Order: sequence, then structure tokens, then C-alpha cells
Amino acid sequence: MLSDWIHCICIVTFDLEFGQAMEMVYPNNVKLSEEDKTNLCYLAFPDSNSGCMGDTQFHVKIKCSQPLNLSQRHINYNTKCPVFLQADHRCLYGFVFFRQIKDLSLPRGYFQKSVIILSQLPFISLFTEVCGTIAPEYFKHGITGIEVAWHDIKQWPDLYAGETVSLPLLGIVLQAQLMCDNNKISNSSNSMVPDYQLPVVVSSLYELNTFGCFSSIVSQMHLLWELVLTTEPIVVMASSPTYSSQVVQALVSLIVPLAYYGDYRPYFTIHDNEFKEYMSKTLNPPPIILGVTNPYFTKTLQHWPHIVRVTDTLKKDTTNKSKVRKGSNLKILDAKPGVYTEYKPFLYKDKSIVKKLLRGMQTKRPEEVQSALLRRHFLELTQSFMIPLERYMSSLMPLQRNISPFKAAPKPWPFNPDNFLASLEYAGPQLTCGIKGDWKGLYKQFFRSPNFNGWYNIRYKGMMMKLQILQIEALSSVDINNWLEGKQEVEIVDMILKIRQKLDECESKGYQINKRIKDQLKVKMDDIICSLPDDLKNVLSNKKLSSR
Repeated sequence: MLSDWIHCICIVTFDLEFGQAMEMVYPNNVKLSEEDKTNLCYLAFPDSNSGCMGDTQFHVKIKCSQPLNLSQRHINYNTKCPVFLQADHRCLYGFVFFRQIKDLSLPRGYFQKSVIILSQLPFISLFTEVCGTIAPEYFKHGITGIEVAWHDIKQWPDLYAGETVSLPLLGIVLQAQLMCDNNKISNSSNSMVPDYQLPVVVSSLYELNTFGCFSSIVSQMHLLWELVLTTEPIVVMASSPTYSSQVVQALVSLIVPLAYYGDYRPYFTIHDNEFKEYMSKTLNPPPIILGVTNPYFTKTLQHWPHIVRVTDTLKKDTTNKSKVRKGSNLKILDAKPGVYTEYKPFLYKDKSIVKKLLRGMQTKRPEEVQSALLRRHFLELTQSFMIPLERYMSSLMPLQRNISPFKAAPKPWPFNPDNFLASLEYAGPQLTCGIKGDWKGLYKQFFRSPNFNGWYNIRYKGMMMKLQILQIEALSSVDINNWLEGKQEVEIVDMILKIRQKLDECESKGYQINKRIKDQLKVKMDDIICSLPDDLKNVLSNKKLSSR
């Protein structure tokens, strides 16, 4: 039995003859392509330069060679959760627990092995905790530890946005909140926790130690926010895959609640299939954020427009202010943290939040508090940027009185950038944000980015869904007997088939239609069928049964 939460668990070991090799995929009925297995093997171990001894945790993201199938429960979950937390059929998120310890009994003198949890869900914090729980059991008890863990995972409740869930795992219970699109969380839990067992609360599905990731470059956060918002190509150079993957994930999360529609690789190696493409100096870098640790990239990625060097705050003192390094400095990438770019921001930075965070570093304010301050600031900034766009999109919705039950649902009016920019004079971000600058220029840059295209497509689909539901509701309240008068049999049959098609389409796409509306439509279809000759009644009744 497969799980909606976790795709599978992989074990990668080091083979003297073949190098990194896939030792096991559990359960064994999960099929990974050879290409995906190879990618995972190369991503499962840190670069030799990282010098990672003991246990190391990080996460990766791979493009699947063949798109995965989303279950109906995944589809239903995706319709209710925030876009940035949706299950993805195009990629897998891998959560790695790598162990390297000295063992003189082995030919190379070291034991090296990784446990990888694969999932279609970007629950970074939750699955990092899950992997950190399962891997030690595997190293202690072997395959039995994986089997017991999988038995627990199969008991996990269905994915349901808005619920607080309790997830039993190897003697503990993880408790997490599945966010709903409107950010409302139910207080109820759809799985039981014994009274004597206190759950391990995962405070967020996806948030990491945001401030810890950026404390060495805190004064450049507004610049980074613009680069991520407009999907500019970024390279993050870090000392370890742990820090690399955390910083890349923190960058992507800077624009929450907007989803990041560029690609991103929390940990990228020279063995990746797209390595040559990204190293090319004749092609413009794609809209992607790469996290790298190998010093080789220092030379081969110098042509990239935005390079972020970060220092692991767990190892070094980073209270010194960072700088944006421009011009000739781009060719001399020293070890100092900073943002290497010639990009000129459209907005001025908010100096008050920078001062507050720097003061917090001096007074040893807890990183959890620093992270909360940072996340709240950029959440509000992103919301100020998106509110005018949301307001303008709402104005493109056709009026409800123009929706006819017997005609195709109308489409939203087209998005006109010039009209939107004109609306900023009286309904722009200045209403909710005090930051000054060239907001229009930033919007124009945003319109050319995958983030705009992704956001617009999702909003457009949402509006089309709303229009379809409104049309179905209009059809459910119409006097069907009046419509039947004077209609040919072919028109009546066509109407029945169209109603069924609409209902089936809404169900397959996870549209939420009131049960009362569905029941009314079924009654109307029965009334229509009763008006037909017996031969057509039988045909339509058989189709009705076969569609169930």
C-alpha cells in the first residue's frame, strides 16, 4: 500500500566499484526510473569538500524523468491548500540523512550511507523531522526499522487542508497543521493521540530558521526579495549541503504567500543532467535558484548575474555587515559573505527592520524571534505588492447576472498591464506599505517573470471554476419544464449529457459544489429523462449507471 504523504524510502550506499549506488527502495513496488535513481545517488552524499563527518541532514529536489500520477486525494488537497504547499507531479522532494563514520574494517576506512525520504509534498520542516526519526532506527535495526516506520506511516490520516493532524511514528507522535488556502486552521485533529503521550509539535510544515540562513547578509534582504519575486537566476554558495538547502528554501519562502514558479535546487552537483546547460556562457541562465557547495562552481558560475555567498552562522561569527559587491569584484569571489550583483533595486530598503534585526544580533535575541520578525516583514511586503493585483483581477470577473444556465459560462476579461498600472495611482501598494521606490518598474519586471505567469494562470483557473459553479447553481434553480417546451429530442439529450459532463468535470477537478445543488440537478435530469421516449430513457439510464 502506498502513502499520500511519502512516496518511498531509499537507501544509498557507497560501492567501491560503482561509487554511490541505490541499495534499496521501500516499498519494493514503487518504481523509480534509472535516471531518477542515478540523480538521487549523486545527491545523497555531500561533496567531498564539505568534510561532513557524523550525521548530516539536508534536502534536495529532483525533476522526475516521467511525471508522477497524483491521487484523487492529492488533487482534492491541492484545491484547498496554499499554492506553495501543493503536491507536485513533476518533481520529488528528497530528505536526506547521511552518516559518515570511521570504520577501519571497511576498505576505504569509512562507513558511508544515506537514508532518503521521497515525497511529492514540499513539507520541508515536517519531513526533515520524519527523516531524522526514521534514519537512526534504520542504522540501529536495519530494514526492520524501515518496515516498522512504514507500518506507522500507512496509519496516517488523509491529507486534508485546514486540519491539525497527529502522525504516529516509531513510538512518538508528530503533530502538524495543514494550512488551508484562507489560512484558517481547524483546532480538531483527525487522528487520536493517547492521553499519556505528548506529541512532538512541528510548528510549521515548511518554515526553517529563516534568520539563521540570512544573518550574514541581513542588510541585503530587500534586494534578495526583489530577485526572488522577479525569478532572477541566483546561485547560493555555501559550505555544506545542510546550509545550502536551507538558504535556497528560505529564499523561495521570502515571497510567501506567492508561490515561486521558477525552478530551484536546494543542493546542486556537477553530476546533474543540466550541469552543462547551466555552465554555458553562451546561453542566458534560466529562472532558477541553485544551491552549491563545490568550490568548482566559484569559477564556472561567475557569469551568472546574481551570486549569494553565505556563511554558516553555526560555525562563524557573522555580526559584520555584508555588502553588495559590484563591478570587478564579481570576478574575485572571496570567502566573505555578500550578494555579488549589478542589479539595481526598484525599491528602497526598509532600514527600520534591518536596524531591528542587527540590534537583535547584538543583544542575543533568540533566532526564533528574529526569524518571526523577518518572515512577518516580508509577508506584509509581499501582500502589499499582491493586493493591487488581486483587486484588479477581481474587477475582471463577469457579473453574475450575465451568467446564463443554457449558455457556455463567460470568461474573465483579459488582463491589461497598462490599465493595471494606471490603477496604482489610487489603489497601489502605498495604501498598505510605507516603502518608497519605483513600484511601477517592479511590476513591469514582475510581468515578465514566471512568477506572474504562474500566479495569473492559477487565478484565471480559479475564476473559471467560480464561473462554472455559478452556472451550475443557475441551472439547478431554473424551471426546467418551461425550457422543455418546444425542444427537439436531440436538444434534450444534449442538455442531459452536458449537465453530467459538467458535474463529472467538477468532481474530477475537486470543485466544491453544494450537495443540495447536486441533488437538485439530479432531480431535474430525472424529470428531463421522464419526458423522453422509452428507448432513449433506457439508453440514458444505462449511461447513468455506467458512469457511477
